[in-house]
Amino acid sequence: MRTWLLARVHLGTVAVLFVLTLSACLLVAGLPRATQASYDEALRRSLTAAPAMQADLTVAVASGSREEDLRERGQFDSRERLWREILPPDLRPLTRATGHMSAKTTLTPIAGTSGGAFINLGWLSDADRRVDWVRGRAPGAPATMRHEGETIPVFEVGIVEEALGEMDLRLGQTTIVGENDYAAVKIVGVFRAKDPGDRYWSHNADVLHVIEQQPPGGQDHVKHITTLMSDAGLTELSGEGRHLTYRWVLPLDGKAAGALAAPALQAAVTEFDRVVALQSAGSASRYHVETGLPELLHDFLAELFTAQTVMYLVLGGLLAVALGVIVLAVQLLADKLDHTLSLTRARGGSLRQVAGTAAALTGLAVAPGALAGYALSYLVPGPVLPIVHAGPVIVVVVAVGFAAVRPALVHRRPLHERRDDVAAARPSARRVTLEVLVVVLALAGAYLLRARGLSTSAGQDPFLLVVPIALTVAAALITLRCYPYPLRLLVRLTSRGRAAVPFLGLTRAARARSASVLPVLILLPALGVSVFAAVVSDGIAGTQRLASWQQVGAPIRITSEVEIPPAAIERIRGLAGVQQVVLAQTGRVQVGYGAERAEAIAVDVAQWRRILGDAPVGLPALSDGGALVSPELRGRGTLEIGWQSRLKLATRGLIESVPGFYAKGKFMVVPPSVQLRLAPNTLLIEGDASLAALERLVPSATVTSQEAALRAIQDDPLTSTVRWTLAVVTGALAAYALIAVVLSLVIGAAERARAVSFLRTLGLSERQAQRLTVLEILPMILVTALVGLGLGLGLPAALGPGVDLSSYAGDLPVGDYSLDLFLPSALAAGLAAVAVLGAYAHTAISRRSSLGAVLRVGDLT
Repeated sequence: MRTWLLARVHLGTVAVLFVLTLSACLLVAGLPRATQASYDEALRRSLTAAPAMQADLTVAVASGSREEDLRERGQFDSRERLWREILPPDLRPLTRATGHMSAKTTLTPIAGTSGGAFINLGWLSDADRRVDWVRGRAPGAPATMRHEGETIPVFEVGIVEEALGEMDLRLGQTTIVGENDYAAVKIVGVFRAKDPGDRYWSHNADVLHVIEQQPPGGQDHVKHITTLMSDAGLTELSGEGRHLTYRWVLPLDGKAAGALAAPALQAAVTEFDRVVALQSAGSASRYHVETGLPELLHDFLAELFTAQTVMYLVLGGLLAVALGVIVLAVQLLADKLDHTLSLTRARGGSLRQVAGTAAALTGLAVAPGALAGYALSYLVPGPVLPIVHAGPVIVVVVAVGFAAVRPALVHRRPLHERRDDVAAARPSARRVTLEVLVVVLALAGAYLLRARGLSTSAGQDPFLLVVPIALTVAAALITLRCYPYPLRLLVRLTSRGRAAVPFLGLTRAARARSASVLPVLILLPALGVSVFAAVVSDGIAGTQRLASWQQVGAPIRITSEVEIPPAAIERIRGLAGVQQVVLAQTGRVQVGYGAERAEAIAVDVAQWRRILGDAPVGLPALSDGGALVSPELRGRGTLEIGWQSRLKLATRGLIESVPGFYAKGKFMVVPPSVQLRLAPNTLLIEGDASLAALERLVPSATVTSQEAALRAIQDDPLTSTVRWTLAVVTGALAAYALIAVVLSLVIGAAERARAVSFLRTLGLSERQAQRLTVLEILPMILVTALVGLGLGLGLPAALGPGVDLSSYAGDLPVGDYSLDLFLPSALAAGLAAVAVLGAYAHTAISRRSSLGAVLRVGDLT
């Protein structure tokens, strides 16, 4: 049989099948690439934004004796080459070629201070490239001096400029350090970092800044500073009498990381630590790897699993619906070939010839479409995943397979008479039992998923992927079985009336065979997944807005560690865009007379509530002389606190959190009138003033806004990926749902035209024929649309804790899926409108054909 001739005869249907295949293959191959590219970008941003000390790989070892001391740079270099040689293959592409090495002492006290101040000795392998000497000179070789009858080494060191004032040191000063094994430190130079913002200084913050620490059990903070010495100083630096640690830093290139390799990186870090530890053989000190990379990868993978779960659900639903629509188009093509294939079979054609002809014609349409969609997917940036290759193949195999199997089943016998106008037979007991079992298992799966939560111990939880599919199948089965019963009730009611059109239309709809009803059920997963995507997207958006308000607590907030001067406050009040300024003072107060402490904010709550307006956060009213307290301070009646003076405050209410300030722990909100003098260090501003202008007015303060916080949450790569993917899938599924309605109308057009033509010979008018067609097709579409909407609205609640989207909403749980019925109503209305328009278009087209021609269509006798 001539395939090209058949393609030319049925060119319109072939073209529709080509376009549907192209769009499906483009979506199924392009969307995974785009989502994976965003996953990679999210991991790279996470590793790049993390402190270098947390992301980099650092090999460390403590020296406890002179035999373990490293005396020269060459010894450091040889070990660095060793660490790079034994790096696992998964880590090698991520480590930069140049790192740095260090030798530092810790807890080296200044003699005579009883541990009140510490000057540590340090050496950096690349200090000459990292610092500028602003005073004095670079350190030289160590010398010796006499101290308490002993000869001790004198280390020439440089010190950061900040430490001179902080620790009361001066250039040229010589200080004795140590408790038993003394040494002298002579400050010969003062340096300044060439680039203080370089990630490099994350590893060496103790060199660049004075570190204040509170020792265990101590009351006061002590100050630490690490000095810099020359290479020659290594000859005298020993761990025998002090705490000395050597480190080799292998910097991580976060831009080279990929999300697919993240699980392997975790295992590689563990393996690297094991191999490094093996190099400790024969040494009293153990080499080990210091890094926070596994924790970073663990947090990222937790977010990634959630993102992938949502993506699998919506993309899997999109693929299923796309395949269903393509199958509908193939069925339409098969129906158009039915007469030709019947003649072929009657003239002695084999089933293989019949099936091969249908498959070849379908392949002629879908194969070029699949290739075109596959090629266009390469325009989408991102890595090539297995689904990129497998997706188009699945589409082609399903389409061609259905095209081959269906004619083979229909034309098993030549000229086999098929009656489409009788009621379908009752389903067997076995089939009913199987369908009931599917429904019960789906409901049980949803309950178990909510009860046990999400399991990510072995990666993606397959249970979470199966339950939505089972719920969709269960909803489809229930709809298919229960759909005729309410229609039959309507048929009984309309049979008592005098009008024939409602009775005939509803009767034909109620007697529709399963084979004619099943194509329309493609609408159910299409609407279910699209509404689910829309609901989840709206839930994320609403929670993101809530999180931004909870982070800031006002449209604009200015916080300072010191009191903001009144003159600056007045300038802020006069700034363009500032509508209202609320003064607040935060601090840590004493509760009672013991060591208990709590966070407190003194603010006019009434003014604060006014500037919050319709924000999703709020505060209860507070009267003078009272306090709003956190749950940790509940039940205490009158509180006595120390803050500027001793105050007694009655508890006026309980507050779970203070927006922009406190979310847990012990805290309270008090009116400003309880203070002797309000010393504002926080400003809550209503308006849209320029943040840059506010920063210029108060240079020492931090300025944040609710809009900036919201943008920061939304701009996260994983967050934006989830939202735009949901939007794309929602639009695609809505389009497929409309196409499914149109195809279902076209598939039944011939049979419907034949029935209407018979009725028109009995006196049915054109207007009555239009109403009859609408009543025949509209009930099933409306019922399926309602079930699909219910499924989509119920899926978020059914999945429950299985989909934790807090990572994309400012770490707040996304649980308030408000029923915004605008989009669901729009989808249902659109489908109904398409069905009605299709019915009227069908009857309009049918008018052009004579009744005799229509009645002879398909008549072989």
